[in-house]
Amino acid sequence: QLQLVESGGGLVQPGGSLRLSCAASGFTLDYYAIGWFRQAPGKEREGVACISSSTDGTTYYSDPVKGRFTISRDNAKNTVYLQMNSLKPEDTAIYYCAATSTVQGMCTMTGVGSWGQGTQVTVSS
Repeated sequence: QLQLVESGGGLVQPGGSLRLSCAASGFTLDYYAIGWFRQAPGKEREGVACISSSTDGTTYYSDPVKGRFTISRDNAKNTVYLQMNSLKPEDTAIYYCAATSTVQGMCTMTGVGSWGQGTQVTVSS
């Protein structure tokens, strides 16, 4: 079973930046498509960004974060990152990472497997 641990959340002012980390243990992350998801209070969990396995490397972003967030891999550290810039109050949520399903080898915004505890991101002045 894939074990992923999220970190890097915190409190940031509007317009600020954060980098979230998704660290894997017990398996090699670069073989998997990985996504970042978020859940705000009272809302359903939604896909934010995903990155295909290292063989493909394709990335996708949801419309609300396109141009502001960047997903990337560091295979040496067995970690996937989410760089979040120009943060807005509506980005406030618990952020999770998970493996995603794939279509023709490319990641999707559908998480599969287990979910971790997530990391809280709060954007507020």
